[in-house]
Amino acid sequence: MARAVSTRRTVFFTIVAWIIALVIFFPIFYTIITSFKSETEAIQGFNLIPSGTVESYQAVQAQSNYFKFFLNSVIISVGSTLIALLISVPAAWSMAFSPTNKTKDILMWMLSTKMMPAAAVMVPIYLLFRDFGLLDSRFGLTMMLTMINLPIVVWMLYTYFREIPGEILEASRMDGASLWGEIWYVLTPMAVPGIASTMLLNIILAWNEAFWTIRLTTTNAAPLTAFIASFSSPQGLFWAKLSAASTLAIAPILIMGWFSQKQLVRGLTFGAVK
Repeated sequence: MARAVSTRRTVFFTIVAWIIALVIFFPIFYTIITSFKSETEAIQGFNLIPSGTVESYQAVQAQSNYFKFFLNSVIISVGSTLIALLISVPAAWSMAFSPTNKTKDILMWMLSTKMMPAAAVMVPIYLLFRDFGLLDSRFGLTMMLTMINLPIVVWMLYTYFREIPGEILEASRMDGASLWGEIWYVLTPMAVPGIASTMLLNIILAWNEAFWTIRLTTTNAAPLTAFIASFSSPQGLFWAKLSAASTLAIAPILIMGWFSQKQLVRGLTFGAVK
């Protein structure tokens, strides 16, 4: 009886999970379908059968240099992730293994910065970027995305490091390991799943960031989010071309997520099962 109830519960939750997944994925699916329609077909209404034309992709490539935007996205997202990790690993180590009375307050303060609307600080940030000559530069945008995602990276690494027994680090100290040796040669290898998942998540967040990338760049450092926005014009929205641009922008990160899903899940569940 208990086994039958458990089986029905498993089937029920599996069905619910599939429904939620399909609902979440459908906008992406419909965007891809629309990208293979003509502009006339795209504005006619809901239709899941495209004509199969690639004229929208040809128009997008003719209007903009996709590979330039793609390269900017790679440099900015990977660069901001590496810088965030270099800062976050020592910070998370300190708070996880040498906590103080203010550690939780610091963590909450860091997380609270993510609750502030970006529009509230847009003007001062823009003025700072203008005065320091960072507008439309890869370096400026990389540093901006590093600061935006740093609280999440620190929080995730702190959670992972808390799952590592402190006795292992104490043993390394007894063996004469230095501070940096303890971090890089003992702690970091043990937390590879957590660090890898944090890195993947940060790349995804940086890749998809649109608010700041559109406002702090124009041409030289514009990533793929700005590439998508360039197909919105005063003349209106060209849905087929906009869908083609969106598909080209999300395709690399979807492919990366698909091939790294096992590592991502493993890292996100790191320490959950003893």
